[in-house]
Amino acid sequence: MSTPRAGSIRFDRNELAGAFGDLGTDLPLVVGIAIAARLDGTSVLVMFGLMQICAGLIYRMPMPVQPLKAMAAIVIATKVTGNVLFGAGLAIGIVMLGLSLTGLIDWLARVVPRTVVRGLQFGLGLQLALLALREYVASDGWRGFILAACAFALGIAFLGNRRFPAALILVALGLGWSLCFGLGFSRLVDGVGFSLPQFEIPDWAAITEGFVLLALPQIPLSLGNSILATRQTSEDLFGRSISVRRISLTYGLMNLVSPLFGGIPTCHGSGGMAGHYAFGARTGGAVIIEGLLYVGLGLVFGAGFDALVGVFPRPLLGVILFFEGFALLRLVGDNAGHGEELAIVLLVGLMAVALPYGYLVGMLMGMLVCALVKHRWLKFGI
Repeated sequence: MSTPRAGSIRFDRNELAGAFGDLGTDLPLVVGIAIAARLDGTSVLVMFGLMQICAGLIYRMPMPVQPLKAMAAIVIATKVTGNVLFGAGLAIGIVMLGLSLTGLIDWLARVVPRTVVRGLQFGLGLQLALLALREYVASDGWRGFILAACAFALGIAFLGNRRFPAALILVALGLGWSLCFGLGFSRLVDGVGFSLPQFEIPDWAAITEGFVLLALPQIPLSLGNSILATRQTSEDLFGRSISVRRISLTYGLMNLVSPLFGGIPTCHGSGGMAGHYAFGARTGGAVIIEGLLYVGLGLVFGAGFDALVGVFPRPLLGVILFFEGFALLRLVGDNAGHGEELAIVLLVGLMAVALPYGYLVGMLMGMLVCALVKHRWLKFGI
């Protein structure tokens, strides 16, 4: 099969399979945020889908659009109001747009060494893999373990197969499992009904509160993963050099538009790009297909969208999420033959996973260690 040329968009079975490569991350967080903040289901799903479609058309590659993970964790834990969440989206949109227009994001890309970015990728991959194994695979008891084991075996057997894409086989397995055990379909039927997104205008108080409560904890992760690591992953997997200013610009614009129509704050992400790639995506067609799926579900099933998690069993989502994390972990192979580089990658990655504000701490400490090693003031002895 020919390799898609740069800038092309395809809609074949591999792009369809790749569209599900980020499902394990996106779907639970989208639904979790919407339920916790009591958001309108139609607005959330339609705007999330539209952002995916725009990303596919603009970048013409599997540029993911994801919920903001640090922000999602706080929202789900504290159940902040929708108005504050939308205000936080506008606030982080302004920050990212400012970094892009002033060129500060280019300076940041120059001063953060490639080894540190690789460490941030490693940390995110490890975090996703652990989340998959701890929270998803083990969520349905022994029955879930059986489903996860079958899904993992099928994923290993068909991963990279362009004729029989692994993701389509896993999605079919999940739907069949749900059909057999009656998970969520009746609730979906009850939620059928056409509706449109709702217009929202957060006030300045909500924007200020959202910035302090939600945006500040998110910014370090976004700088490391959504901007720098995504740029690096696009080079690793697709051989395409996308400027960090462009990634930051679309990140900012998404969050200046989506919250005004009831959508959740979103970002790009290296994990999502690796997940789409791992399951077969090579062009923007994959994220366009994913976006159309969310738009369709929002327009038709908006009232009952919280049942969607039941349609895709959590152990199955965990397997997809695990492969997404593993795709990032594999990138460390570039540093395997260089002892000092590998040590820095592992140091940054472990800090990112284990510490509060870990991505910021890991990035700063990694830069310091790289500087000390460069000037021969520090040696790892490996």
